[in-house]
Amino acid sequence: MTISTSAPRSATRAIVTGHTRGLGAALARLLLQRDIDVLGLGRGAHEELASRHAARFTQAIVDLADPAALERWLAGDALSAFAAGAQCVVLFNNAGTVEPIAPLGAQDAGAIARAVTLNVAAPLMLANALAAAPAPGANASRRIVHISSGAARNAYPGWSVYCATKAALDHHARAVALDAPAGVSICSLAPGVVDTGMQETIRGTRADRFPMRERFEQLKQNGLLSTPEATAQQLIDYALSDAFGSTPTADVRELAKA
Repeated sequence: MTISTSAPRSATRAIVTGHTRGLGAALARLLLQRDIDVLGLGRGAHEELASRHAARFTQAIVDLADPAALERWLAGDALSAFAAGAQCVVLFNNAGTVEPIAPLGAQDAGAIARAVTLNVAAPLMLANALAAAPAPGANASRRIVHISSGAARNAYPGWSVYCATKAALDHHARAVALDAPAGVSICSLAPGVVDTGMQETIRGTRADRFPMRERFEQLKQNGLLSTPEATAQQLIDYALSDAFGSTPTADVRELAKA
């Protein structure tokens, strides 16, 4: 179901998955503050953003961990209608899950399937749909931002599923960069360690399932977690910059040093 109160108007528009909380909510909020139309995709609705930004905010309620549900939504024209006429459309593939957190042999089969669908299949399906959506001219751009992780590039005990799914996004971006259609650019972008519900899940996991839990507890205790707002600002700035697409994988912490 898509909930909209007004047709999009801005030349730059953004699609944000997992827009109801954490980093996704911060991305949607900051984009709207820049007068950029936002299409939020997720299992629920963000009532506050809908009431404050009725003219620029559209929501589609779809379970991104259900491939059949996402396929049905993509079969409609909501994404194409949102992108139509926009000079630049940015897709933030933000929705994801860190679960199951456990060593091999102790992972729930259903949780594995859900993680692979939400973390990998949904971003790839949406990226493909955006690349196929009509563009208004040769100078139009379609930018795909996979929200990656340091876990894509470093192995962690207990995170074999999460590491594998985030590494898949990185390698997808590398391959797409070789054959992307004209006007399409991509980057799998690690956001650093952000103070979100995912971090709460990590800190609440038993040490026998995630031996590095103490490290993440210390990050919280020592105030070393980035806020969703600060991280979202960095992600948006880079996604809209001329440098976007120059490399298929990046880390906002390294970009800040450049």
